[in-house]
Amino acid sequence: MDSAKVLSIFKEITKVPRESGHEEKIIAFLQDFARTHSLECHTDEIGNVLIIKEAAEGFENVPTIVLQSHSDMVCEKNAGVEHDFTKDPIKYVIEDGWMIAKDTTLGADDGIGCASELALLESDLPTGRLECLFTVSEETGLDGAFALKPDFISGKHLINLDSEDEGELFVGCAGGLDTTAVFNYWTEDIAENDKLVTLKVFGGQGGHSGDDIDKGRSNAVQIISRFLYTQLDRNFRIIELEGGNKRNAIAREAHCILAVADAAGMEADFKAFAEEVKAEYATVEPALGFSFALEAEITKQDVGKTVSLDDTQRIVRAMAAAPHGVLAMSPDIKGLVETSTNLASIKMPEAGKFRVGTSQRSSIASACRMAGDKVEACFLLAGAEVTHESEYPGWKPNLNSRILDASVASYKKLFGVEPVVRAIHAGLECGLFLDKYPDLDMISFGPTLRGVHAPGERLDLASLDKFVALLVDVVVNFR
Repeated sequence: MDSAKVLSIFKEITKVPRESGHEEKIIAFLQDFARTHSLECHTDEIGNVLIIKEAAEGFENVPTIVLQSHSDMVCEKNAGVEHDFTKDPIKYVIEDGWMIAKDTTLGADDGIGCASELALLESDLPTGRLECLFTVSEETGLDGAFALKPDFISGKHLINLDSEDEGELFVGCAGGLDTTAVFNYWTEDIAENDKLVTLKVFGGQGGHSGDDIDKGRSNAVQIISRFLYTQLDRNFRIIELEGGNKRNAIAREAHCILAVADAAGMEADFKAFAEEVKAEYATVEPALGFSFALEAEITKQDVGKTVSLDDTQRIVRAMAAAPHGVLAMSPDIKGLVETSTNLASIKMPEAGKFRVGTSQRSSIASACRMAGDKVEACFLLAGAEVTHESEYPGWKPNLNSRILDASVASYKKLFGVEPVVRAIHAGLECGLFLDKYPDLDMISFGPTLRGVHAPGERLDLASLDKFVALLVDVVVNFR
């Protein structure tokens, strides 16, 4: 087994639709793989798949290792890109040592983990018993891990293959919580002297709301809300306000259509605002863009109604006040974000309603709830209905771990340097596994990925070589 084999399998996985909540085809792909290779396979009610490879001759007494990745992916694409995630294969290129999907997400998070497991199952490596677990809907709420039955796996040592920095071994992660605010609104007729205008913010890097929350990237929902707050004296009314998408992604794009009497004055303010914000983000977001246009193709007759003035103003005030970003750094682990919140999206899912999606993360459960309460309080003050969903626990580090010791020893032997051992601010399924299996000994590592959860996601192929070498060495030599 080598990285070329893993990459070959991953290329096959990129052809399989597997958006979170719609994993039917990747589940069938995994089941077919097990049948083809005459391997024991179990699928539970929610769609988690377990494929088992029995120990090689002479390795029957070696401890079972559980290898785990999630089978779903975040499906994001750039505006205007024609791509149907329900049927189209992911388009990628190999450039300068990277595998890149330029207009969509690549799905290496966590397709490369899945491919690594399948390559191990297919190999003739001398190993103990391997239990390869593929969980569903990790990206939208850890649904597969939540639903995992206590007897689904039997191994006591687990390697999670859902990390994104080669050379780093992860032994802990943040817990999380989703908070949703729903605004109800009344409508009004468009005033006779109002003009229709469209504002857009686009070109942000976006990224993972855990791993990238401390990198100073722009949030398009926050930026457009910031501008609208400065314009409240113009008594504009919202016709449409939408931005962002997934809970676990930083919003890259947002737009609004407004009815406003002084369109020329708003346009001048928006252009000045755009220059100021571009200067703020010049180093981090060189492609950040803004546009303002009089709506030529939509007439007042097409629109009919606007959000009422009172509702427009309370929604804009709430969005401008909503927190986003790092709330606290860890006092114990240098450089680790302890608590954060992501202002992920605002949508108009049906007439009379706005829905605002946010997510909170923390390595401390009480701090995560505090962050959720902070977001809740902001939106309750503006008259929204607020709910919390999908709370999941963090993973407390265990530095007296057999699988950690084995992984550190393998890394030093293979590459002659000490790996970095640390916790991660992103959520991993390991915290939930520990709830189900309190004695589980776990570690997480993977190749280097960049830009996950956003178009342009890429996999560093040199790091894939090292990741696969480490995985093979740990699995073959673990005792």
